[in-house]
Amino acid sequence: MTLPKDENLWVWVVVQDPEGNEQFLGQHDEKGGVSFIPVFGEKEDAQAALHGLARDEGLKYQPQAILYKELVNHAAASGFQLFVLNGQGQILEKIDPSS
Repeated sequence: MTLPKDENLWVWVVVQDPEGNEQFLGQHDEKGGVSFIPVFGEKEDAQAALHGLARDEGLKYQPQAILYKELVNHAAASGFQLFVLNGQGQILEKIDPSS
């Protein structure tokens, strides 16, 4: 699945510590030297891929929907790329929100 470039599209991300200091669960690709936010087209894909993402064992994680345009703005301001993943954690698309 690739994301259509519709700014009003709702996508799914994993939120770290949703009941406290909530933030998007970011990842770092050591090979490419890139920090990214995993993005999913469906909630079920986010839940299925969660076990394969690097995370802090002491925190709670929850898939949440967000407008694509808000996510792009946040990622660009924070220096993160967006990687669209499927439920198995495979990269389907890489998006550089700063371009």
